[in-house]
Amino acid sequence: MTSDWPAERRAIIRDATGVGIAVAAYGVVFGAQGVATGLSLAQTMTLSLLMFTGASQFALVGVVGAGGTVVAAALTALMLGARNALYGLRMAPLLGVTGAKRLLAAQWTIDESTAMALAREDHTNERAVRTAFWATGGSVYVFWNLSTLLGGLGAKALGDPRTLGLDAVIPAAFLALLWPRIRGREPWAIAVLSAAVAVLLTPVLRPGLPVLATALVAIIAGMWARNTLAPLASAPIHPEESVHDEGDATPRGGSA
Repeated sequence: MTSDWPAERRAIIRDATGVGIAVAAYGVVFGAQGVATGLSLAQTMTLSLLMFTGASQFALVGVVGAGGTVVAAALTALMLGARNALYGLRMAPLLGVTGAKRLLAAQWTIDESTAMALAREDHTNERAVRTAFWATGGSVYVFWNLSTLLGGLGAKALGDPRTLGLDAVIPAAFLALLWPRIRGREPWAIAVLSAAVAVLLTPVLRPGLPVLATALVAIIAGMWARNTLAPLASAPIHPEESVHDEGDATPRGGSA
């Protein structure tokens, strides 16, 4: 109800702030690793300010740090960030933004803001959806960039990151991002197969290319699921073929 909106708005902003603070831990890691791989602090901050999608940023820095080409790094980052475009298609009718505000909405369409908004999609107050999106997007954007700056400054002060094991930060961060998303046998099977493909191709391909190759695993798995499961889901169900009455137990040709 309208009378409850101020309290609900405060709760949404509180939750959004908590999400931003939690994400900041990854921002510190990214800032440190960006500088550690040879990017300047300004370049690292530019990625957080303009790209603003954690997985893609980690992927780009990881490929460049491993000696991969800029093209491979960009393609890997683009592949991981493509999901945000799908989020945008879902969020556009809910937000109803127009004009220049659409640019800001596109920039802040990320995992966290989309999840917070969709969690309130069936709410009777449409303001809850919009407030959740904008509050979460703004919170994550501010804390992500502040933490990137802190991480970058810290890395410059520490010197060689390998002495503290910071060169292992990106794989650890990816595992932390991936782990909660693997649910069920199919995701586990795809993850294990993708890892195997990456391990086999790493010695023979340039850095970044094995990651792109593992995308084929997911594509093939998706095509297989569509071709195998879709016909089963669309097949008509005939109750008379699966449900038998007591008369079916009697041999055909007459009663006993």
